[in-house]
Amino acid sequence: MGLFQALDTAVSGATMTRVWLDSIADNVANINTTRPPDEEPFRARQVVAQSVTAADGTGRGVRVQEIRLDDSESQLIYDPHHPHADEYGLVRMPNVSLDKEMTNLLLANRVYSMNLSVMDRAINSYRAALQIGR
Repeated sequence: MGLFQALDTAVSGATMTRVWLDSIADNVANINTTRPPDEEPFRARQVVAQSVTAADGTGRGVRVQEIRLDDSESQLIYDPHHPHADEYGLVRMPNVSLDKEMTNLLLANRVYSMNLSVMDRAINSYRAALQIGR
């Protein structure tokens, strides 16, 4: 693997992770978003990543394959005074779990940091190689 390939792989990981972080932020921002009973509640977004490989089978990074909506059931809470309550006083809440989102945030932050570290090391290696030729 060449130096620029390492840099390209790390950039692809950082780019995918940025999309993941945006998805997490969107989920957390909508954790209390409700809608009228006749509308679909907010569904958590999940980023699906896919590895990218070259023709010879070596890894070339990662890309976002899709962003899918979580199909788990949303929670019903009893709040008859809520403007989006149905005739029984139930409000359908989004299927966003703050515990899960915070865990994903920690993981995504670590992945992003590791990719930035790889990019930094690749750039420093390239600079060092240029200094040898002087």
